[in-house]
Amino acid sequence: MILLTFQQSGVYRLGVKTSQGILDLAAANRVLQFPGLADTPEAFYAAGLAALPALKEFADRALREEGRSAWLLGEEKLTLGPCLPQPGKIICIGLNYRNHARESKMPIPPVPVLFAKFQNAVAAPGEPIPLPRAAKKYDYEAELAVVIGRRARYVSEAEALDTVLGYCNANDVSERELQGMTSQWLLGKSLDKFLPLGPYLLTADEAGDPQTWPVRCWLNGELRQDSNTADMIFSVAQLISFISQYMTLNPGDLISTGTPEGVILGRPQPRVWMKAGDTMTVEVGPLGRLTNALVDEGTAE
Repeated sequence: MILLTFQQSGVYRLGVKTSQGILDLAAANRVLQFPGLADTPEAFYAAGLAALPALKEFADRALREEGRSAWLLGEEKLTLGPCLPQPGKIICIGLNYRNHARESKMPIPPVPVLFAKFQNAVAAPGEPIPLPRAAKKYDYEAELAVVIGRRARYVSEAEALDTVLGYCNANDVSERELQGMTSQWLLGKSLDKFLPLGPYLLTADEAGDPQTWPVRCWLNGELRQDSNTADMIFSVAQLISFISQYMTLNPGDLISTGTPEGVILGRPQPRVWMKAGDTMTVEVGPLGRLTNALVDEGTAE
């Protein structure tokens, strides 16, 4: 399934992208009354994989009902939200592509490099990204993000992908001066709206092998990153297994799996950092395109 969220009266609603349009799950369920259906983003992501069979059954029924036009919407008329509006833990991976480590002049890490972002960093497709006045070295990072769908603790690599609900695009927007100010990267990574997600979440049962997908990023229409998840140092399965040895992963947690080569930080001097007016587009495999513009702080609303 291809899932998304959209705004209506200031609230995020859960939708399914279909050939007939966007299925508004809550609107359909008000009529069809499917007991126990997780028809809101909060309910669905909290339940994760346990909610998916009922959601599929309901969507199939809703698309066959004679009155289905009442809950089928045109995507072009919607204001999309982050496909995962309120992640639990946001765990990011640094230096997880071989060529990115080389361009950063860093050694290949022997274990995954973990850091965190917070919910203030989450942004929607098309949402303006505000640039704080006190910073200047802004960079893009196209990434594959993984959404956990089942509790994971001490899972093996062989079991790890069975805990995945789905996959989405992420842009780990970064401020490099703040990132390098100390040995801890968090300040340069967790500024407001510095993690756009979406537009879609593709469920794992329909995704295939996540280690075969192209990863691309365009800045103002110029292709800057052009790689493949096959270049990951630690695969999705390895990351989930590793993290689960030390902390419990729960439904709704998100892992952003690292970026490939081509970031501004890896370009020769003099580097031209992003600025207000620039536009970033991220595309990972079959996950659609995630586009966001940069604006001066104070003009984002």
